[in-house]
Amino acid sequence: MLKIIDRYIIKKYLGTFSFMLILLSIVVLVIDVQQKIPRIENATLIDPKLNLTYFLIHFYPFWIINLIMTFLSILVFISVIYFTSRMANNTEIVAVISSGASFHRFAKPYLFTSLFIAALSLVVNHFVLPWANIKKNELEAYTYNQSNKEKVLGTAPVSAQLSKTEYIFVNSWNKREKRGSGFIFQKFDKNRKMMYELKANDVFWDKDKKLFVLNGYLEKTINKNDSEKLNNGAELRKSYGHAPEELFPNELLGQNKTTPELIKFIQREKEKGNSNLNTHLNELYQRTSMPVSIVILTFLALSLSSQKRRGGLGINLAVGISLAFIFVFSFEALKVVSENKSLSPGLAMWIPNIIFFPLALILYLRRANQ
Repeated sequence: MLKIIDRYIIKKYLGTFSFMLILLSIVVLVIDVQQKIPRIENATLIDPKLNLTYFLIHFYPFWIINLIMTFLSILVFISVIYFTSRMANNTEIVAVISSGASFHRFAKPYLFTSLFIAALSLVVNHFVLPWANIKKNELEAYTYNQSNKEKVLGTAPVSAQLSKTEYIFVNSWNKREKRGSGFIFQKFDKNRKMMYELKANDVFWDKDKKLFVLNGYLEKTINKNDSEKLNNGAELRKSYGHAPEELFPNELLGQNKTTPELIKFIQREKEKGNSNLNTHLNELYQRTSMPVSIVILTFLALSLSSQKRRGGLGINLAVGISLAFIFVFSFEALKVVSENKSLSPGLAMWIPNIIFFPLALILYLRRANQ
């Protein structure tokens, strides 16, 4: 049964956290919209429906969900520091401890609330956030600067490895229009000798029939005696098992998949021989490591702010924001290190928790024994 002090602390925890969450969302939304209005206006030149109202309805709600989940553990950390520091300054914690309750008993509602938020975060990260990211990523490229927009929506050479013996190359592929030129499909035998080659002048994706349409194609089949059989035509429709987004994935693809889908995608790419999967593996491991950090950072914040000290709330917030910056920076830095294949993704995404857990434990035990 929850006692009065438990309900009081849980109410303080969730109330402060909710206030911080809403405040951050509104402030960041206003700032981001103001910064990106010129780019959104440029998007209307590509498609007239892509005006500011359209973005506010179809982009920013999902962008906010992504933002909240990215910084959720930091919001929790600062919220706990804020309301616990105020309790300490008002000598409420001293009163609870003086009544005979141990510090471990006082920390119990912090544990329950952090576990609740962490569990909710796990479900959202693994199953709800990918749905929001699909909506967000459909429009996010239009908010980029010109060079980054070109990387996502522009024209560039692409390639795909369908299996250990099958490859696709497109000399010029437009990612937004899903059409290109200079298409080549090659198939090899186990000795790496070419068995079949298909070339086409132009290619585009038929969304309704889920097929690639090849225009001006030339087929070449190489027999065992090295003789060649040629065939050409005006149009050929082919299926290569997946849509262009799957065959020519960008770094955002992993964000769009639920965890079971992402695991299947990574496994399929490994079977094809693709070794450039660290970006997607980072996404997979981060979905679990970030919710776990909520519990760790809750107890770190409790340990730092539960004792009245000179400087009061101000010094506690300063320390908290500094540690929050280190935590976020370490995550982002380790992502880059992992993507460069200098560190395994699993270790990279768990290192901040591995470092902060013993720190939180030491500070908590020291505070409990005072």
